[in-house]
Amino acid sequence: MNLVSVVGLGMSPADLSPAVLEAMTDAEVLAGGRRLLDFFSDHPGRRLPLTGKVELWLEQVAQAAQSHRVAVLASGDPGFYGIAARVIQRLGSQRVRVLPNITAVQAAFARLKLPWQEARIISLHGRGPAALFSAVAHCDLVAVYSDHTHTPGRMAAMLLRRGQEGWRMHVAENLGAPDERVSTHTLSEAVGGNFSALNLVVLERTHRPESLCLGLPEEAYEHSQGLITKAEVRAVALAKLRLRPRHLLWDLGAGCGSLGLEASGLLWQGAVVAVERDADRAEIIRRNRARYGAANLEVVHGEMPAVLPELPRPDRVFVGGAGPALEDVLDQALWRLPAAGVVVVAAIQLDTVQRARRKLAAAGLGHEVVQVQINRGAPLAADLYLKALNPVWLISATKEAP
Repeated sequence: MNLVSVVGLGMSPADLSPAVLEAMTDAEVLAGGRRLLDFFSDHPGRRLPLTGKVELWLEQVAQAAQSHRVAVLASGDPGFYGIAARVIQRLGSQRVRVLPNITAVQAAFARLKLPWQEARIISLHGRGPAALFSAVAHCDLVAVYSDHTHTPGRMAAMLLRRGQEGWRMHVAENLGAPDERVSTHTLSEAVGGNFSALNLVVLERTHRPESLCLGLPEEAYEHSQGLITKAEVRAVALAKLRLRPRHLLWDLGAGCGSLGLEASGLLWQGAVVAVERDADRAEIIRRNRARYGAANLEVVHGEMPAVLPELPRPDRVFVGGAGPALEDVLDQALWRLPAAGVVVVAAIQLDTVQRARRKLAAAGLGHEVVQVQINRGAPLAADLYLKALNPVWLISATKEAP
């Protein structure tokens, strides 16, 4: 098999280096998307256009390379959200050479005259919007490879629905082409905008939300009638959940959302779904989310367990309140949790502790029960005394592999 050259074209043929031009001249077969092949209409080689499934096209590339010198064309840099990984996976690294070039991200930031060493770069090609929400929750500068579903206007609308007002959206369209355009908008302006399908979005924060960290005092959150998990209990519960950066957490019976919001700060590539049956409290969660910029927290208003089958599969579940539906909620949670998934139930009544324990035992799970008893110093005359808060039990279990 001949060595296959995976060639980065940058933004246009004007970005081609001497090494790339040599590879193109030497190639007997050109493979790539039609738009890229059209750049080389005068090339005498045979063409393998990518028009259907990538797997079938890669087979054609492999067959052609048995007897011909093949150049695979890629826009931007082939190793950056590009085709190089797929070609190497199919042919093996020893049979491939990669010729890099300028990425759309580099070009866009150059046009905007923005330094980009601290930018978070994500792609939404064929993916859901979770990566977008986690990026804007944790970064001040985000570059997004869009697709036909996640257009700039739809991205702006999704961010506004998550309370993300403090962003400027730059849209770089048709980079390197004669009709190249780079424009800047507020998110509200971008919702109604008309943009080329070939675009890259750069989100630049214009207003920082309040700082979110573990153990914020209760007064740091808007809440109703004292329905908030106390700071110390939050800290212990989050430790019992053993969160990892990519996890998805269900916060069930979320109240004002304090535990889910603090969890969102730990899940810098993950997400939280906060479920609350009371409409007013669900709105409070949304306001707290906007206050702290926690775009990777989704608020679901609905009754449990009815809404749970519609949620994405969790890695961790926290049950802050389920009332008489506790057993049914745990059934749904344990069914949806993967092996090694963790569930933690918070209880302030002994009956709730016993119900949770019976359900977990019936599911064949060992479980741990801890009591969190908080005593806070309060002034008394010229001294202080310890003011006791209501004890909280945390019942936690790990789902075992079948």
